[in-house]
Amino acid sequence: MYGRNDLRASLATAESKPSPESFQGASYARFYKQDPQEAAAHAKTWLVRGQSMIVAYSEVEPGAEFVRSGQPDEYAIVLPEEGCAVEIESDGQTYPMEGRAVAFVPDGDSIVRVTGGGRMLRLFTTQSQDLVEQCSNAADYRTPDPNVAEFQPWPDPVGGRKVRIYSGSVPPEQGRFGRLYRGSTIMVNFGDGREGPRAADNLSPHHHDDFEQYSIALNGDYIHHLRWPWISDSNQWRDDDHERCAAPSVAVIPPPAIHTSQGIDQGLNRLIDAFCPPRLDFSMKPGWVLNAEDYPMPETARITEDAE
Repeated sequence: MYGRNDLRASLATAESKPSPESFQGASYARFYKQDPQEAAAHAKTWLVRGQSMIVAYSEVEPGAEFVRSGQPDEYAIVLPEEGCAVEIESDGQTYPMEGRAVAFVPDGDSIVRVTGGGRMLRLFTTQSQDLVEQCSNAADYRTPDPNVAEFQPWPDPVGGRKVRIYSGSVPPEQGRFGRLYRGSTIMVNFGDGREGPRAADNLSPHHHDDFEQYSIALNGDYIHHLRWPWISDSNQWRDDDHERCAAPSVAVIPPPAIHTSQGIDQGLNRLIDAFCPPRLDFSMKPGWVLNAEDYPMPETARITEDAE
């Protein structure tokens, strides 16, 4: 049940599905307690994965480069704060990008060159096999989660595949949830966070039937509360999670766990949520996805939307 005044309470309810027969646990990565998986002269990078997506969190200085050769599908770049800046080279063109911003980079060859230091996220699907085994939690996904739907990319963008960059500083708007941007493979909710602890009597526990949520903590301190349903086989029951993760960290929240995240720091608590592929329920809310004109929904989804 969503908290008071939570706009997600207006989302369409998914069709009921058969009850799961087993459950996957959540996976947590606390970058502040781990050595980076990649360390170079101008960058440190931590990698963590879920069933469908990889989060690469980097602390960068000018001069750092990130090269992708033969990238199998589109990936996302998030510069969460002002000051960090990059140049993205793709298909013979160079695109400047300054934080706060989100970019979607097409498949094939690309280079990201850092021109202003700070923090950067790159979000890949697990089709990027060269990155999968570098992830700190790779062992958690040796056996696929049966409750996560098979990954299917969404349609190519209007006008063909190219780098597209969007501002993360669009002002809030009454009736719109967050700042949602979607590509053909990934959706990002670019949030501002909130100052001070979240009230314990105004949390938003909810669940997803068949997709993961990647909650990326950039500032503050969080407790991720998770609860799994009981099923007939009590051997599959799981204890609740009340997992404390400060920033920077990632919580990979599996379906169908009931979950809510509670910021507890006295200062800024800030998450960026990501989904792979994009969320259909968010996409079907008029005006919620800020770049919807560039990235169409699947044909089946448009038929459903027209019928409502």
